[in-house]
Amino acid sequence: MKEKMISAAGAGSVVKTVTKRRGLKFYLDIYRKILIQDLKSKMSYRADFIISNIGMIVSNLVGFVTFYILFQNFPSINGWTMYEMLFLYGFSLVALTPVQCFFDNNWNLRYAVKTGDFIKYCFRPINIFFYYISEVFDVKGLGQLCFGVGTLVYAWNHLAIPVTAATVMQTVLFLFAASLFMIAIMNFAAATCFWIQNSGYIMVIMFRFKDFAKYPASIFNSIFRIVFTFVIPIAFIAYYPSLVVLRPNEIPLLSWLSPLIGLLFFYLSYRFWLLGARKYDGTGS
Repeated sequence: MKEKMISAAGAGSVVKTVTKRRGLKFYLDIYRKILIQDLKSKMSYRADFIISNIGMIVSNLVGFVTFYILFQNFPSINGWTMYEMLFLYGFSLVALTPVQCFFDNNWNLRYAVKTGDFIKYCFRPINIFFYYISEVFDVKGLGQLCFGVGTLVYAWNHLAIPVTAATVMQTVLFLFAASLFMIAIMNFAAATCFWIQNSGYIMVIMFRFKDFAKYPASIFNSIFRIVFTFVIPIAFIAYYPSLVVLRPNEIPLLSWLSPLIGLLFFYLSYRFWLLGARKYDGTGS
């Protein structure tokens, strides 16, 4: 028994050592291969691919139409015009695309933990978080991305925002920052399954909060503004980052800090996810 434990410990240390030596190029190459195989399997069911993306576009179109109908009766909401709200809506859809496309496997984590299937991810000389997350690419997110970009461009054009290298680069940077917040929120929510049985409701609740991302935080009362900024940072998915481009004359400090805060929040969620994975010891953990 002692020999087995020593052997297991030795194997674990070897896996850790090998994993540490892996560089970015290695992981990019591995992900490219996994992605190609995953897309090939999904494209073999082309009807499902087409219907999924059409369904995603239609569901997002409902939100677009809702804004249009709303602003037929109100010229503005707390100082926000229809096109500014559509800008936030398009910004939030694009920012939410990475969590939809690349991190969708988090939804399956609780099942893998409960059935014991997660154990297979613990014995490979590769980062366990990368290994698990990279297995699934959700093609429905591509439909969301297309609709989000279209909405963003439509609103951008009507708001007459200058198209310069600086504004485009700022938009890309702050879209990236915004996406980190939703990814981190879902990482935290998914990892609770390592400690809480039937933790699916946590995932659902956290994911539902994304619906508030398309609204400016300034329209909520002070309590909700605090919650959506410092507790569940939904306001960072669209409101704070988009202000850099949308309202360049009134940019709060939190907008400028959103890339740094997003990186920190993502890192903490990643460490929390790994902490749960290390605590995992098979079915029933």
